Amino acid sequence: QVQLVESGGGLVQPGGSLRLSCAASGFTLDYYAIGWFRQAPGKEREGVSCISTSYSSTFYADSVKGRFTISRDNAKNTMYLQMNSLKPEDTAVYYCAAGWPTLCLLQYGYGYWGQGTQVAVSS
Repeated sequence: QVQLVESGGGLVQPGGSLRLSCAASGFTLDYYAIGWFRQAPGKEREGVSCISTSYSSTFYADSVKGRFTISRDNAKNTMYLQMNSLKPEDTAVYYCAAGWPTLCLLQYGYGYWGQGTQVAVSS
């Protein structure tokens, strides 16, 4: 069965850290661009970070640069998003994705999506 399964979300205080994981099954993640997206209540889904297939370049939204780090472990067929210095505005449902997007921070072109995991940043 082809799927992406996310884990690691939760409630954290401002300034705290979380690491999201996304395990792929039924396909090899290494062959695809990968990305993390998020959607806050009442807002559109936005790209957070991604790794393109071109030279495995990494990209980050301006709002998370210096705080978030995307990575992948090909041996485990898993991708990660390390989130540090979390802010209340980071509160959202986070989705992982894999596919062949033209621009990896845009959601178009991703064929595989995780189910989403809730991240809440609040004191």
